[in-house]
Amino acid sequence: MTEKQEKWILKPFNPLFWALFVLFVAILIAASLGLRNQSDMARKTVLCAACIFTFVWFFIYKYFLSIDKEYDAVRSEKGWGGFNWWGELPLHLCNINMMLIPVAVLADIRPLESFCFFAAPFGAFLALAMPGDGFDCYPLRLPRIMGFFGTHYMIFIEGLAIATFSFYKPEFSDIPKAMLTSLILTLCITAINILMRRTGLYPNANYFYTIETENNYFLELFYKWIPVPGLYSIFCVLSFGVYMLLLTGLISLLRLLIGR
Repeated sequence: MTEKQEKWILKPFNPLFWALFVLFVAILIAASLGLRNQSDMARKTVLCAACIFTFVWFFIYKYFLSIDKEYDAVRSEKGWGGFNWWGELPLHLCNINMMLIPVAVLADIRPLESFCFFAAPFGAFLALAMPGDGFDCYPLRLPRIMGFFGTHYMIFIEGLAIATFSFYKPEFSDIPKAMLTSLILTLCITAINILMRRTGLYPNANYFYTIETENNYFLELFYKWIPVPGLYSIFCVLSFGVYMLLLTGLISLLRLLIGR
């Protein structure tokens, strides 16, 4: 591999990773400032359009993934089987927000806005930081790399845009309802996982990681406490509540310091 080619290898926290991160955050800042004096409907339209674009981009990327022989080989080596559309739906903690954010802001559902604000950047950044086999240390020019990273960078800033577009300000009082929203979504996704497994649509269905821990340290720990598939996810909801509490505290402190 030449030095020029090496510069375009995308992996967590390398210069290209941070360059793209800064680019997408700059897009968010520019959009937030540019729409500052526009109507709520104008800001909602822009955010919803961004989510729709990301949704379409997501499925274009999945199409290229479905014909990617190298990715298929990686999956086969890991024992995951070949590409399966039922296993590539936007039902993970990060990409489900592409669908939830428009609903939250258009219907002005505060618990859902709260969930999306906290979950979208958190889930997207975790995916970017730990992209997994087939997505780590590959050239940006590959469709699956552009698709994977582009989708998650967009979800990251779309979640933050709920606040920077002035639709939502985190408050401590939001946390219980946001946790309840998280619990309801987790139960729904668990039911989908069970349905897919029992019908054979996707025998390895594990959206939200509610059925299998997949060697995740924290999920393994939760499973030791409650060794029941699905039920151990209650600790994920509780952990999410702690995360929201800490982040809301930090945001409240910053607002206090700058007088807003």
